[in-house]
Amino acid sequence: MKPTTKDDQPFHHYTMKHRAVAWLSQTLFDNVTYTVRHGLIKGMQRKGGLAWLPEFLTGSIRTPEYSFWLNHALEGLVIYDIGAFQGLLTLFLARRGREVISYEPNARNHARLLENLRLNGVNNVLVRNVGIGSKPGFARMVASPLMPGGASIEPETVAGLLQSDQPALSEEIFVTTLDDDIQKMSLPPPDFIKLDIEGAELDALAGARNTLLRHKPQVFVELHGETMNLKRKNVAAVVACLNEVGYRKILHVETETRIDANNCMLAAEGHLYCQAGGAPEP
Repeated sequence: MKPTTKDDQPFHHYTMKHRAVAWLSQTLFDNVTYTVRHGLIKGMQRKGGLAWLPEFLTGSIRTPEYSFWLNHALEGLVIYDIGAFQGLLTLFLARRGREVISYEPNARNHARLLENLRLNGVNNVLVRNVGIGSKPGFARMVASPLMPGGASIEPETVAGLLQSDQPALSEEIFVTTLDDDIQKMSLPPPDFIKLDIEGAELDALAGARNTLLRHKPQVFVELHGETMNLKRKNVAAVVACLNEVGYRKILHVETETRIDANNCMLAAEGHLYCQAGGAPEP
């Protein structure tokens, strides 16, 4: 058996605190509708969660990701939210952008996404109940019941969830490519693409190759991987894929570091903001 290091060990995706908060939220407040009191969708309506509590009680942290969304110019853009979960970022993007195409194939998350959109009377969002990958077909999606936002079709992540000491939910979903979906559904070309799909980022980018080459949208990617070494492998592959289609303005959001093939390991965790074109301005 090949020896393993700490960086080869699967992550403990959720701490006991995360599980306790999730259990409290789902058991007692999952069907409660309220006005959000903090965060990107402050003042909007939401069903489920604990965002009705004051911010100091929830321990919310203003992360670099939060600052990015709060300060980034999105007005007038067509935005694709791929991996929309229950629509929290979709709601924010709908307030800022011209139109949002929102992808969420997980049945539980998809239903809550639609519900949250209805609660707020949002009419500039199109919801697609399919996954995005490198080729059309069916895939097994697995999630922790307490953490449905971590639902994934990526094989290593799926294996980690199934081997966990916690129960897992499994469902079959249909996956298409972004290139195919835009063509077949006559969707507007994206100005901005956000990807948060729990390890399947590279497949999604591969299936969006023509879209990236033709329309050159801004791309925001959340990086995942079942182990630290898989995260490093994933970020290297994602950066190489983006470079190949002309994206060389790549920024690691958490450290504000400019990323290329030589230093991409610095961005193994966190988010990448990517623009087509040459090297970033100094």
